[in-house]
This record gives sequence, structure tokens and C-alpha cells, in this order.
Amino acid sequence: MNILITGAKGFVGRNLTVSLENIRDGKDRTHPGLNIDHLYLYDVDSTFEELKTACAQADFVFNLAGVNRPKDNCEFTRGNLDFTKTLLSLISERESPCPVMLSSSTQASLVGRFEGSEYGKSKRAAEEAVFEYSQSTGASVYVYRFPNLFGKWCRPNYNSAVATFCHNIANDLDIVVNDPSVELELLYIDDLVDEMISLLEGGGHRCNINGLDVEFDSEGRYFAVETTHRVTLGEIVSLLREFSSQPETLMMPSIPMGSFSKKLYSTYLSYLPERKVSFPLKMNVDARGSFTEMLKTSGCGQFSVNVSLPGITKGQHWHHSKWEFFIVVYGQALIQQRKIGTDEVLNFRVSGDEIQAVHMLPGYTHNIINLSDTDKLITVMWANESFDPDKPDTFFEIVE
Repeated sequence: MNILITGAKGFVGRNLTVSLENIRDGKDRTHPGLNIDHLYLYDVDSTFEELKTACAQADFVFNLAGVNRPKDNCEFTRGNLDFTKTLLSLISERESPCPVMLSSSTQASLVGRFEGSEYGKSKRAAEEAVFEYSQSTGASVYVYRFPNLFGKWCRPNYNSAVATFCHNIANDLDIVVNDPSVELELLYIDDLVDEMISLLEGGGHRCNINGLDVEFDSEGRYFAVETTHRVTLGEIVSLLREFSSQPETLMMPSIPMGSFSKKLYSTYLSYLPERKVSFPLKMNVDARGSFTEMLKTSGCGQFSVNVSLPGITKGQHWHHSKWEFFIVVYGQALIQQRKIGTDEVLNFRVSGDEIQAVHMLPGYTHNIINLSDTDKLITVMWANESFDPDKPDTFFEIVE
């Protein structure tokens, strides 16, 4: 399959291009039935001859090109409607015109705050041109009206509040929010790209659009991505502030699979400057080695790394309710546990050569002994709750 992507250097185009390249090159094996032979990438610096060649060879066209921030409103028509007509005219010259996907916008609804939008009018006209192309040629068309998009590589200080907020907060710059209660409908770039790739496999989600309302319908005229998120500006900024404080607090926010917060966190990280990509952790060092907290979570405890010098014993304490995993990743160790009030000792010989996890049981005093006379012992530890200095639930008692 040969695929033409117009607007290939734009936000959506770049994300779609690299995803299709991964499939073409065998790096992404989640689409075994999709064989991509060639990608034609068209953008503002391409020539008309390149566009003409691509239109003659393409088996599918993603028309992502467009103008949304011109100096003169007449550029809306040239960049959105006239280019679409030129593209469709070139494809129509073929014996068998190919399917076309068009990226339109919710502004094409021309309702509410979008009433009278010159950008919306040009997009609406481009939609109609695509529908007319389908009627005259019989080719399949897929018209999407995108809400606000966000994700990696989106240009800040342009037309995306999320990109601007991510960039500015990541770079310690000021942001301005006039009304935190304003709600946005947001579509994540990975969800959009998944939808577009599904078109190549005979998928896609049809819908009807009434104003700004999307109603999924297998007979619908339009197409839409099923998953979008409605979030206020205040909620976005609050989450980003929480993300930005993570190197100081070590607290990882709740980011459930598929949630807006998970997608926003990935987006935020893509804007980090080099100086913030790595950050120091506080090492608590003494004559026995060191102990360093790595990561805390709001509901699933914390992770730490413990370094024991040769021959050192650490621990010798117990907990009422707290429990832990000890995972030795380097060195040789003996982990001992004794139930409080008994003499029975449980012994676990562990090694970084055969990694395993050992429970530290509630109500059992426990220790970890570095069995080497020369090497450090390195242990990754997880506790089911973050350490609370006001209620440490930790009591000294030697195992034996």
C-alpha cells in the first residue's frame, strides 16, 4: 500500500508518519495485515510535481494540510479549500480514485462561538468538496472534525492551550488562565493516530454531527474518535503543577490506564528541557551504606533502594500493618524473619544472580545481611505505604 500524507511536518502529520514508518519497517508488529510499501510526505516545502506524482501512486490519502493562523483571512480559503480541491482533482484524474481522509475541525460546525469563523467556513467548504468527490467517483471518504488536540510535538504558544501550559510549566515560565472553569474537549494524539491507522484496515467510527454534538452511527456521514476528554483549564493546570513537583515530592500521581491524567503526564514530559530530564535523589548515607527513596504513590506505597556495605546487617525491626518486598538485584544476602513472641526464624538466601521477591511479613521482625566480605549489596525495596514520620509503624527488635 502506498500512502500520501499532506501536512506531513505538522503535529498530526509527524505523529502519523512515524507510526506508519514503524509499521512499514517492521518495528511495530501489532498490525500484521497492514503492508506499507511507500509513504509520500507532502508539506509546504514540497513541489507541485511531487504532489502530482504522489496522487498518481497513492492507495490512500490522509489530507492533514491546512492553514489556521494566517496573516490574512483569504489564506484560509487558499490553504484549506483550494488545496483540497487541487488534491482531489489530481486524484480524480486516475482510473480508480483512492480513499481520502480529511482533517476538519469542530469550528466547521459554525455554531456558538464558532459562528462566522472564517477558518470554520473554509473547513466546512473543504468537507463538502470531499463529499462531492466521493459522490462523483464512488471513492470512500472519511471526514473528521477534530476537537482540541494534545500530545507530544504539539507546538506551544500557537493554537493549543495544553501545549502552551506544558511548555511553560516545564520551563518555569508564567501561564495565564483567565477563567479556570472553562471546559475543553480534548483528543489525545495517540488515540487519533490509532483511529487513522484503523482506516487502513477497514475500521473507523462513523457518526452524525449535530452542531457540536457527536452521535456514533454505523450509517453516519462523518467519522470521529471514540475517546475524548472533557477537562477544565483549572484541572489541567492543577495536574501539571502536580507533575512538575514530582522531583521534589517523589509523589507519582494517580494515572490509571486510559485516563486523561496519564496522557497529560506523557505530554508534559515531552516538553521537559534537558536540565530537568534527570534530577538528584536524596541519599541517606551512614557507616552501613545508604538508603534512598525513589518513588512514592498516592495509593500504592513507595519504592526505595538500599545499599549495604560488606558484612553489614540492616533492618532489625518489625511493623504492625506495613509490609514490604525486598528484591536483591546485586550481591549475596541472607534475609531473616521471626514472628514476634516466638523463636522460629525464617531464613531466605537470595542473590542478584537469581532475582526474587521476598515478603517482609507484618508482625515479623526482619533483617537483611550482606554475606560478602568485599562487595556491596543492592536491594530494591517496596513498602505498601509511604513513610509517615508521625506514624512510622516501625519498632526495633533483633531477629536473633
